[in-house]
Amino acid sequence: MPNDTRILAVDDREENLTALAAVLDALPVEVVTVTSGPAALKELLDGDFALILLDVVMPEMDGFETAAHIKGRARTRDVPIIFLTAAGDAGEEAFRGYSAGAVDFLTKPFDPWLLRAKVSVFIELHRRNLELRRQAALLQRTLGDDGEETAARCDRLVRALDERLSRVEDDVAHLRPDETAGDVPDVLHDLADHVADLRLALDAFSAGN
Repeated sequence: MPNDTRILAVDDREENLTALAAVLDALPVEVVTVTSGPAALKELLDGDFALILLDVVMPEMDGFETAAHIKGRARTRDVPIIFLTAAGDAGEEAFRGYSAGAVDFLTKPFDPWLLRAKVSVFIELHRRNLELRRQAALLQRTLGDDGEETAARCDRLVRALDERLSRVEDDVAHLRPDETAGDVPDVLHDLADHVADLRLALDAFSAGN
């Protein structure tokens, strides 16, 4: 059975895509590979992805331009991006990568264990977000019913949402680097703000029930 969590890998060299797929093969994720920025944008039109692994240096449309298009679309602007680049170019390109909305920046050849560890965090975060959406949809359906049983079910659902949101908050806290070191990617600030807003909304809902 195919995995319901997918990662988009973008690199103009087929051998690099093969290596990425091999490294991530042990994870419960489907790796979708494309060889250009335009192909990545086409794939993102309808697909739901937990993470994008994006090569920086590509013909036609480089990684930074591709990322700008991704972040410019409402559907994909919140999909996290990890840039991959050659070790010799990392210093001068890291700032551009974070400015383009990257959550991380890895150099080639990358450490397989490090890549798997980072990808695993985003897989788990994506799955918990999906679960929150499912619980919210169930809550909306439940609110359409009447009676004491509805109130009890609502209370159970709110507690479940609170527990799952707490896990997401923990994940975000681990993802954010030490702010005293500077250069915290804007996308991590945005993610933390979105989670904080969700916490406020859930607390307000709980207080009103």
